[in-house]
Amino acid sequence: MNIVMTIAGSDSGGGAGIQADLKTFQELGVFGTTAITALTAQNTLGVEGIFPTTPDFVQQQIDVVFKDLPVKAVKTGMLFSAEIIEAVVESLRNKDVQLVIDPVMIAKGGASLLQNEATEALKTKLLPLATVLTPNIPEAEVISGLKIQNDEDLEQAAKRILTTGVSCVVMKGGHLEGDLATDTVFFSDGTKFALQSERIITKQTHGTGCTFSAALTAFLGQGRSLRDSIIEAKKFVQLAIENPLNIGHGNGPTNHFAYNQENRQCEVTIIEA
Repeated sequence: MNIVMTIAGSDSGGGAGIQADLKTFQELGVFGTTAITALTAQNTLGVEGIFPTTPDFVQQQIDVVFKDLPVKAVKTGMLFSAEIIEAVVESLRNKDVQLVIDPVMIAKGGASLLQNEATEALKTKLLPLATVLTPNIPEAEVISGLKIQNDEDLEQAAKRILTTGVSCVVMKGGHLEGDLATDTVFFSDGTKFALQSERIITKQTHGTGCTFSAALTAFLGQGRSLRDSIIEAKKFVQLAIENPLNIGHGNGPTNHFAYNQENRQCEVTIIEA
């Protein structure tokens, strides 16, 4: 049995965070374990409350799982504070696992999910341990300190992020304009490739970042290569967006069932550098 872990916040509405991660893990046939960094009171309309876990207890959750179970891959989502980031780093520093960082900063409704002072801890302490970082454009701008408006900006921001020590950056292009949604993947060895799919105009996108990074973690946990895991995770989240559940009155959740319901068939174009 392939075992993976998510270190993230709980979404009471079920569309993002720990809940989205576990649904994704289940659909992809890996056993999911968790360390919860915060409780949130939220629905599709927004976040109404955040109750963070203590850093010591976050660390205890991680350590007790690793003492018993052979975790192969880990993802982080909402980490909230510098202190929690430092606790995660302390637990994972000497672990032989693939580490996926989804730098969750702002909820779909606009609520801040990462304190300002935590960004520096993310860059200097957590990213050097990471296999891959999966920022959207606003997150990449914060981490790199650069404004991203075109392909050249995108590449410069990715190169700056790679100097933190992370091995790979998936620059998600959902916030950019165009008929196609393009994610560009940059590796620390200077290679890159891009993934293109049809842009879906919809409000049913709550939890897309969590879902993509969870799928990537699951595929890595199965022993797939990083490149193949990224491509297949793109298909998973694309199908989840293309086949909406249409629930809630705000930004509705993606459909975690779709990848298997659609027999894993999805049109994604791979563009080599």
